[in-house]
Amino acid sequence: MQNWVTCHQYVVWMTPSRTTPPRPVDIAAAFPELAAYRRTATRLHPRPGDPGPGDSSVGGPLLWPADEPWPTCETFHKGEVTTEGVRLRRRILAQAWGRTRRGESLVLSEQEQADLERADATPTDEDDAKANPMPLMALAQLYARDVPGLTCPERMDLLQVLWCPHDHDEHDLYLPAVHLRWRRASDVTAVLADQPEPAVVEYDDYVPEPCMLHPEVVTEYQDVELLPQDLRKRIEDWEQAAGHDYQKELSLTTGWRVGGFASWSLSGPQPMICECGRDMKPLLTIDTCEWESPYWRPVEEPDYPSGEFESLAKPNMPTEIVISRGYALYVFICPDSFDHPLRFTMQ
Repeated sequence: MQNWVTCHQYVVWMTPSRTTPPRPVDIAAAFPELAAYRRTATRLHPRPGDPGPGDSSVGGPLLWPADEPWPTCETFHKGEVTTEGVRLRRRILAQAWGRTRRGESLVLSEQEQADLERADATPTDEDDAKANPMPLMALAQLYARDVPGLTCPERMDLLQVLWCPHDHDEHDLYLPAVHLRWRRASDVTAVLADQPEPAVVEYDDYVPEPCMLHPEVVTEYQDVELLPQDLRKRIEDWEQAAGHDYQKELSLTTGWRVGGFASWSLSGPQPMICECGRDMKPLLTIDTCEWESPYWRPVEEPDYPSGEFESLAKPNMPTEIVISRGYALYVFICPDSFDHPLRFTMQ
């Protein structure tokens, strides 16, 4: 069995700048046996920022060694939009809405209209040629010092997440192919300055906005469909009498997170078994929305941006990543070895 290190042993604890609201009821007090189905998760709370390679982030530069080749996808992909175009469109519209007073219509200058046409242009043969082989896109990096509960290989303290921003069918999910890279941060003495990214992507939803993280440890309880039948029935009866929803309000959080449990709201429970026979656990959740109801919206977070001017910002979708039609992508890992293949589900 591989040696594991629970990395939160080395975390410098910081007061989170995002706080999950307290639950409306203590479900563990009502059902003490839920203690056997409890697990901590770390909500990452990505929010727009300007991260550097020394930061935990989504969409920021990685602490990548200058002398190490950048990984690529060997499958040829014909792009639907250029990465440069995605970023240009977002900048133009953010600036235009930012000067538009509430209640007024959006007005674009002639230059902005021309730039939008350029941003939306179909990739050229030259753009597509740059996609063979295609550099993977930096999606996230997590330092153990910042993320309580992040489980790392022995002597490692940094998880880097990259993906190919085109749908792959290797996991029967038709979603970007996720790649993980573990390393020890102190081993990186020179950082790759000009980090490559794909020239083209399949959807603009696969291009992350740079975000800083504000990790917060929360308690989760197992998906109701995986609880023992007797306990599940008693919780359902209690819901009717108490007027609360275990699944939506009390058990599983939302948003990008590390650890915790997976939701099975789309497919129903599916066994996530490693090739070695062990039950696998969620390592990372890549979610479309940070919250969809007030139950999980941080107390510091407004419903919508306020002020004199309009805003294109969606507070509950800061990374701009959309998984399919608004779902979450779960990355599972074997508890016995980091070398065993990952598994994935979309829910």
